[in-house]
Amino acid sequence: MSRIGNAPIKLSENVTINMEGYGLIVSGPLGQLKMNIDPKIKVEVENQEVKLKRKDETRSSRSMHGLTRALIANMVIGVEKGWEKKLELVGVGFRASGSEDKLTLNVGYSHPIEISAPPEIKFAIEENTKITVSGINKDLVGQIAAKIRNVRKPEPYKGKGIRYAGEYIRRKAGKAGKVGTGAK
Repeated sequence: MSRIGNAPIKLSENVTINMEGYGLIVSGPLGQLKMNIDPKIKVEVENQEVKLKRKDETRSSRSMHGLTRALIANMVIGVEKGWEKKLELVGVGFRASGSEDKLTLNVGYSHPIEISAPPEIKFAIEENTKITVSGINKDLVGQIAAKIRNVRKPEPYKGKGIRYAGEYIRRKAGKAGKVGTGAK
């Protein structure tokens, strides 16, 4: 029995959900998101609450039950409050610049790296080393943040690179052979 799928989703008064066939449209103050619902899942909206029920007890419908509920809950939070991911640039001379829709990264390569945002994603840069990726679609925010991090992943020896805010980088010891008594 799916515990996540059975939990109702509470809606605030400024968020609306409409069903059109197997399509679900979630509208709120920040925008509108659409999603196709699997035919095995039935969505009911009543009294500012969304409840999901599955039509049968097959393995695929049980797994889609919890997944669909989580995706709808993320859409509701996205159109009401929005999602954001924060990244940090660590390294001498590493900096970011740009505007809300274009990001330019100088991270130790011979050329700057430019990343353009899709229309529903916004960039914010603080102190030239902190980047905030924000938007209403949780999947897209995470995907763009991962794309930025992939430009220069944190390396394990000095920890230089682009990392998520609060991410722990496991450090390795350097070459231990140089510290000893030397070669004979």
